[in-house]
Amino acid sequence: MNLQNEVETKPSHSSRWMRFLLAPALALLLGGSFAAYRFATPSSASAAMAAPPAAPLDANTVSPLISLNNAMESLAAHVTPAVVNVTVTSRAKAENMQGQVPEEMQQFFGQFFGPGGQGQNMQPQSRIEHGLGSGVIISPDGYIVTNNHVIDGAVDIHVSTSDRRVMSAKLIGTDPLTDIAVLKVDGKNLASAPWGDSGSLRPGETVLAFGNPYNQNFTVTRGIVSALNRANPDSDRRKPGEFIQTDAAINPGNSGGPLVNVRGEVVGINTFLISPSGSFSGMGFAIPAQIAKSTADNLIRYGKVDHGYIGIGITDVTPENAKFFNLTNSDGAVVTQVEPDSPGGKAGLRTGDVITNVDGNKITGAGQLQVQVGEKQPGSTLNLSILRDGKAMSLPVTLENMDHAKASAENASTEQGKPRWGIGLQDLTPDLRQEIQAPSDVHGAIITDVQPGSSADNAQLQRGEVILEVNRHRVENAAEVRDALKNVPAGQDALLLVYSSGGNTYRVLRATQNN
Repeated sequence: MNLQNEVETKPSHSSRWMRFLLAPALALLLGGSFAAYRFATPSSASAAMAAPPAAPLDANTVSPLISLNNAMESLAAHVTPAVVNVTVTSRAKAENMQGQVPEEMQQFFGQFFGPGGQGQNMQPQSRIEHGLGSGVIISPDGYIVTNNHVIDGAVDIHVSTSDRRVMSAKLIGTDPLTDIAVLKVDGKNLASAPWGDSGSLRPGETVLAFGNPYNQNFTVTRGIVSALNRANPDSDRRKPGEFIQTDAAINPGNSGGPLVNVRGEVVGINTFLISPSGSFSGMGFAIPAQIAKSTADNLIRYGKVDHGYIGIGITDVTPENAKFFNLTNSDGAVVTQVEPDSPGGKAGLRTGDVITNVDGNKITGAGQLQVQVGEKQPGSTLNLSILRDGKAMSLPVTLENMDHAKASAENASTEQGKPRWGIGLQDLTPDLRQEIQAPSDVHGAIITDVQPGSSADNAQLQRGEVILEVNRHRVENAAEVRDALKNVPAGQDALLLVYSSGGNTYRVLRATQNN
């Protein structure tokens, strides 16, 4: 029994031999199985492969966009060679560096100060500044248009082109009133941009702005014409408006760069922005080509610009005020002031007249009238069509030179006390009395102008107020006020009784170094 069991439990010789042969074979099979497993599982054991991407849109589907992109690229490539970077070295007084531009209105002129410009021991004397702006070449022989405020006070001007040429520029002329300046570089066959018709622009039209914002040279941005005929925010009422408003991104350094239409024509010259932060916030403004071109042409031809002067204050007719002037629509410009001895005064214009037509051209607003008058040469005669109390009239007005008229007024006012006290005066006429709604017992001289920083300004006098007394003596008209102020001894103050906002108040004109 034990033997049987022993036989049954002991392997025979043949069986041991079979096991010896099967062991390597089994190892080979297992090895092959592991290998097969190792090489057969990566697709499921490792990260999954990305599916093939979706096909791009068919070119026929987006062909209008492709055409638009191609057109914009061609337009930018065509205009950019005519754009220049303007680098200016200038001298400016330290005390003039603050408060020149309201916070919300920033000109696109990038400025930076040289070494020592912010030194604590610097005296308020002339110092060197360096500035960056933009410009556009308007003729193959090298005439360049930029802004007056870019090159104001410049002692050295250089321009650089998109192909990295740097050239010295000569100042041909400036016109502070329109903020246009013309430079000249030596060259032939230079890339240039043609002028366009800003009068044909419409809100919503595509425009491109070119320039060098924040020293990022030769930048182009695209937008639309947001609005037209925007008024000039400057306090100088002689400066024309009619600005083009655009949402094409423009920033400091864009001053003087071109605003172009889709044909590559210059329809405006970038000049300022309105922003609470000082950088672009969707409201940039350009001088229309209608103004910029005629100004540049005169600067190139004569080196200066003589602006026609009519000597009136004007405002728009609006739907709200039209009925008070017996008008059925809101076209035209209302005369709000007529300066004494001005061309308008000599022609017989009155406060409350509505100018509807100039030389056969319809006037839709005050800005349009201002531009038309400013473009005319002194000595020209304009035929004005006006409505006075609803009745049509025609008045010829011969323009004078604005600068000469201003100088004459300043010289005449030396005897009238204007430079001394900083105040402009006019007789209180029935029309003016009605305009300010002054009662019949108010007699004196109405204030027409207050010079910033003057004694009158410090006394908080304002246009439209009426001076009734000077140093406790009644006055009946502008001449009596002027004589009374002229006779105030040098270094002494003057006491005024002023009618303002329906009541009388006393104001003191303080003596200054000038008086």
